[in-house]
Amino acid sequence: MRLLTCAFAVAACAPGAYADLLVLDAAKDNTLYEETSPFQVSNGMGESLFAGFTMIQTKRRALLAFDVSAIPAGSAVTSVTLTLHCTRSASGAEPVTLHRALASWGEGASVAEGEGGLGADAAPGDATWLFSFFPGQSWTAPGGDFDASALATTFVAGSGVSYGWQSAALAACVQSWVDQPATNHGFLLMGNEAAPQTAKRFASREHATPEFRPSLTVEYTPIPGPGSAAGLAVGAALAGRRRARQILRTRDGNAP
Repeated sequence: MRLLTCAFAVAACAPGAYADLLVLDAAKDNTLYEETSPFQVSNGMGESLFAGFTMIQTKRRALLAFDVSAIPAGSAVTSVTLTLHCTRSASGAEPVTLHRALASWGEGASVAEGEGGLGADAAPGDATWLFSFFPGQSWTAPGGDFDASALATTFVAGSGVSYGWQSAALAACVQSWVDQPATNHGFLLMGNEAAPQTAKRFASREHATPEFRPSLTVEYTPIPGPGSAAGLAVGAALAGRRRARQILRTRDGNAP
């Protein structure tokens, strides 16, 4: 987690007139590999995530979650950007949509071999196409429980490039997690599932190159406390007003 203060209040500002910038690393991530047989695969600890439709005409969906508890309660989220680095692409620009996950899910110890596209045997606690937590807890529907309305859409083309997802709906989603932490189940990433060979591969939080790993950048306005920059600025402004009133009273012949 990286916390940066991007702007400060000035002496004449109102409370909360400054913003903080929080850059979060993923707390967990995984890939759902379409498989309806009892044999379930996953990639909990692998270095890649997948989203889209493969050349063998099976779907891939990625899951990502971020811990936003460092954002103070009562803060107003103003902007959110999810950044992912594409490490492999076999097609041109394809729409990749971000959705709100509606149920908790797991990241087990599975690691897919090679390019990762076929997954590995699911480990206990892994999210799979049929299970939110393999092998005992199923999704309501195969392929994961998520809001069908996309929070944001980005067209992903070539590999070796980082892509961002940003929208007012995404900011509102993260705001709801700040207000109601128990509803934070992360995101589901869905590629173009209408045509084969559209799947995209992205770096996961386990990727060997740290700067390629998923990140969530959140800009928010906190409620200023007594020792905060905004709180001190407001205090100074109020003190200045009190001093001005004292001077006026003295000029009128009253005691200060």
